[in-house]
Amino acid sequence: MKEALSPEYRRGALAALAGAELDVLVVGGGVVGSGAALDAATRGLSTGLVEARDFASGTSSRSSKLIHGGLRYLEMLDFALVREALRERGLLLTRLAPHLVRPVKFLYPLQHHVWERAYAGSGVTLYDTMALGGGLPRHRNLTRRGALRECPALKKEALVGALQYYDAQVDDARHTMFLARTAAAYGAHVASRTEVVGFLREGERVTGVRVHDLEDDTTFEVRAQQVINATGVWTDDTQALVGERGQFHVRASKGIHLVVPRDRIQSRTGLILRTASSVLFVIPWGRHWIIGTTDTDWALDKAHPAASSTDIDYLLAEVNKVLTTPLSRVDVQGVYAGLRPLLSGESESTSQLSREHTVASPQPGLVVVAGGKYTTYRVMAKDAVDACVHNLGRAVPPSCTDDVPLLGADGFRALWNRRRVLAESSGLHVARLEHLLGRYGALVDEILALIADDPTLGKPVEGAEDYLRAELLYAATHEGARHLEDVLTRRTRISIETFDRGVAAAPHAAELLAQALGWTPEQTKKEVENYRLRVEAERASQEQPDDETADAARLGAPEVVPLTSAPPAH
Repeated sequence: MKEALSPEYRRGALAALAGAELDVLVVGGGVVGSGAALDAATRGLSTGLVEARDFASGTSSRSSKLIHGGLRYLEMLDFALVREALRERGLLLTRLAPHLVRPVKFLYPLQHHVWERAYAGSGVTLYDTMALGGGLPRHRNLTRRGALRECPALKKEALVGALQYYDAQVDDARHTMFLARTAAAYGAHVASRTEVVGFLREGERVTGVRVHDLEDDTTFEVRAQQVINATGVWTDDTQALVGERGQFHVRASKGIHLVVPRDRIQSRTGLILRTASSVLFVIPWGRHWIIGTTDTDWALDKAHPAASSTDIDYLLAEVNKVLTTPLSRVDVQGVYAGLRPLLSGESESTSQLSREHTVASPQPGLVVVAGGKYTTYRVMAKDAVDACVHNLGRAVPPSCTDDVPLLGADGFRALWNRRRVLAESSGLHVARLEHLLGRYGALVDEILALIADDPTLGKPVEGAEDYLRAELLYAATHEGARHLEDVLTRRTRISIETFDRGVAAAPHAAELLAQALGWTPEQTKKEVENYRLRVEAERASQEQPDDETADAARLGAPEVVPLTSAPPAH
């Protein structure tokens, strides 16, 4: 059962969406929407999933890439949220996605001798205790000398000792795509580049949606007993299409991250640092570090939030407070900005919801899910489908996604143990096999089969040597990628892991995608040019002093596929 999100699959899914009344249609292909499609499909409900852009193209590809309980929420005494998130972290690490989610250790430098070790230590002890059985080691106390052995990059005067604890990390965009692909394997009809342009109604009741297929420029109707609005920061915009003001509102908060090469910070561990306003993470990411994040209100373009020069300087200044060798702008390989969907309301009680999530059924046939954090996506998805089931008014099995491994999970550990054998038989270096197993899990055999058929696909991508040519082709034939940007920014991370942001790799990648997607030479050239303009616009935005000028600069690049409702670029 390995459903490939191929061009042929997409055509069949669109025909199925247009041809029947579904039990549940999910609008929004981020982590919560994709999770809801999987939850509904595995309960035996006929399910559809439509996404206006690419899977995970919004918030779900631009997070800190952590699967964590939220240590700082303990300080806010939000024990229920932390307990729930730690349970989900344990499930993802051990059962649901061990090929995509892996342990990561963090060092928390202490600056005061007695009280801070006692205060922070009791918090981390509680964190470990609440996560018992979650598959990660417990924290340990380190002297200053022990901490500097783990992280020689730290200034001696920046700490008197440290705590080291474990959390987990994930490639968020790949994980979201795997959710959508697993949902498809269980019978859901999923399609990206399908924009909802209106809702169907019978009196008060929502009975489906009108969808514009942006690839073929056709419009059709999808009928469904229940529609889930899982559009994250676009929740209010989607509700406006129904003509509903909504019971709650979603506020966008911008978080930016920097990517720097691994050799710029000498450390065997990630870091978590306190700032005046929040916390700062330095997260190991392959041959790189991710440094983030910020937390500022954002009321501009939601599809392409822009990082300003001020944002970048802030992160560099904060991390440089503790580093012996400071980082500068020339060390920054990649920058990305994402929007958190925070719940805000007219009453004090709603504004307190913050990182909690809420589910509502504002009118018959429609369920809205909003808020929350990446780690608890499965609970949010379950709650949204539970609301649909209640509204369907018939017997439906309970959620079982706590026991449904994603594609590639089953057999992963055995293959990991056999990675040297696999490397030998495939002719690839064992380091390549480890990279592939961490991206595809047990589906690695599909990549190896491509290389066996065409050995040139086993060569590295020119301009992005961390990836093999087979991976780019596979993104289009099996992972639902429709455009060059989908592959360079989400199926791989070439756009943030190379100093030229993927410009040199773009023509080579486009050549491979053209074979799989049937592009003409003109289309292929346009994809490369569009990508180059996107990189140019992002670089220009990162030189601007504030959000408004950064947003204007970023919008200078054309959309890959313009949305029906999108305002013109300016």
